Parts: sequence; structure tokens; C-alpha cells
Amino acid sequence: MTHRPVGAGASFAFTAGAASTSSAFSVQSDTLRVIAVGGAAHVAIAASPATTATDYYIPSGTAVTLALTKASNRVVGVTTGATTILTFAEGTQAPFGVGDFISLTASGQSYYDFSHQRVASVDTSSGVSGYFQSRITVSYNSSGILTAFAPTDATAVISQKIAAFGAGSGALYYQQVQITNQA
Repeated sequence: MTHRPVGAGASFAFTAGAASTSSAFSVQSDTLRVIAVGGAAHVAIAASPATTATDYYIPSGTAVTLALTKASNRVVGVTTGATTILTFAEGTQAPFGVGDFISLTASGQSYYDFSHQRVASVDTSSGVSGYFQSRITVSYNSSGILTAFAPTDATAVISQKIAAFGAGSGALYYQQVQITNQA
């Protein structure tokens, strides 16, 4: 089995009997490689994971690969305000559901970028007085942005965090990877 790293890896410390959580990361692969060093840990992956001693167990010094669910779409419009509305390209669906957390990257207009914000609603209605594109409302206050949205490329991507509940004390290292099998 061969691993191809995707993006940058990261780590965080955990202590025995306590939960620790990583920073948010954009899901770019369907596999997360995780290693507990210095102590065993129980781990969970979610938008806001709450880890306990009943979650997936990783013995100290052991590497595991855990599944992630990828979701992303091109953003063609942004309506700013106390909440932010993202419009996707016509003919595509919103790959996110209410309660998911997403990050937005708008090349050439980085002031539109945000990280790990909650999807509040999904609108797929269409009609004479409506839109013919999927739209989502995100719980992100973008009311301070006054420049028209016109990036060369903008993408919304689902984001997650990984949490560890220490069975001992140590560090959790994680890296998104692509896996290929060798014959």
C-alpha cells in the first residue's frame, strides 16, 4: 500500500483522561492517516467532535487510516450580510447539508475567504421569482465586505476536525493521503 500526501500534515498534544481537538481542515482526500505517539488515544472526526473513552482506539505508536467524506463545489455568487449566501453553478447541486461546516476560498479576492463555518440552510428551489441555482446560507457575517464578488475561481469545501481523548499522554499526528494498492 502506497500513501500519497495531500496538503500539509498537522499534530496536537493530548493528555490522559482529557479531550483535545485539532484546528479545522478542509477535506481534500477520502483518507486520513493518524498516528498516536507517546500514548494511546481514542479519536473521532466530525465538524465539532466530542471524544470520549468509547471512541475509536489507537494504540501508542500505531498508524491507522480513517475514512473522510469529500464534498466541494464551485461558487459563482456570494451575497454578503449578517449571514452569507453562496450560489453554486447552474446545473449543480449543493453537496452540503444543514449542520455541515465549510470553508470558502476565493482566488484573487481573499477577503471573501472563511474557514469552518456552519451551513444554516440549503435552498434548491427555482421559479420565475427564484434562482435556478442551488444556494446555501452560511452562519458567517460578511457584512463588512463591500467589493463585488468576481474571483477567478472560488470553491466551497467541507471541513472537519479530529479530536483525541487520551488513554495516556502524547501527540496525535494526522495527514490526508491518497492510497494506492500495489500488486
